[in-house]
Amino acid sequence: MSLLKLVNVTKSFGGVKAVNNVSLEVQPNVILGLIGPNGSGKTTLVNLISGFYKPDAGDIFFRDERITGLKPYHIANRGIVRTFQLTRVFKQLTVMQNMMAALNSHSDFDSRKFSEILAMMGLEGKEHVVAGNLSYGEQKLLEIGRALMKDPDLLILDEPASGISPTIIERLNKLIRDLKGLGKTILIIEHNLNVISTICDRVVVLNYGEKIAEGTFEEVSMDRKVIAAYIGE
Repeated sequence: MSLLKLVNVTKSFGGVKAVNNVSLEVQPNVILGLIGPNGSGKTTLVNLISGFYKPDAGDIFFRDERITGLKPYHIANRGIVRTFQLTRVFKQLTVMQNMMAALNSHSDFDSRKFSEILAMMGLEGKEHVVAGNLSYGEQKLLEIGRALMKDPDLLILDEPASGISPTIIERLNKLIRDLKGLGKTILIIEHNLNVISTICDRVVVLNYGEKIAEGTFEEVSMDRKVIAAYIGE
């Protein structure tokens, strides 16, 4: 049984189909990469899955439950949590306060889980540091840590490697592999194809809002449609 299933999902803006009749399935405990040129519809698709947009047509299912058109917080409470292309940490708050902000109430706070997530992020000892004083890469890790406080079944990462140092990228790659080892399912949008080739089990390629290829990174990188989308015919 697939964890997430999209069936013929379409979304238009001003007559332009940002996502056009896309169907895909995400199996449990895999790392799925979502790639494609700029403007191919990747972030729009994630916004549809996470409830920030409502599809014009098609359906989205999570654990066989139809979640099409639900509000973002309802979808998050069902187990789908996402990060954003541009970090959305609360820069005036501490690391701990940022991570607690993910919880529905302070009574949900689990100090052991908090410490474990902090260690996974490589941010141990920085729980009382104001987030604005962290490096940009550490802020990106913090945003992932905040998402993990909700203990999601599906974690969606929107360009987590963008604008960060090679050292932080190595930490990011290890973190994502460790999360898979803990039974998590990860959907990652990323322009850094080294990251995609290193960590992803499968890859879906979008172009002009349509799915043009799916398979292992090796398979899609040799697909003529994919080559044409990236370098032109």
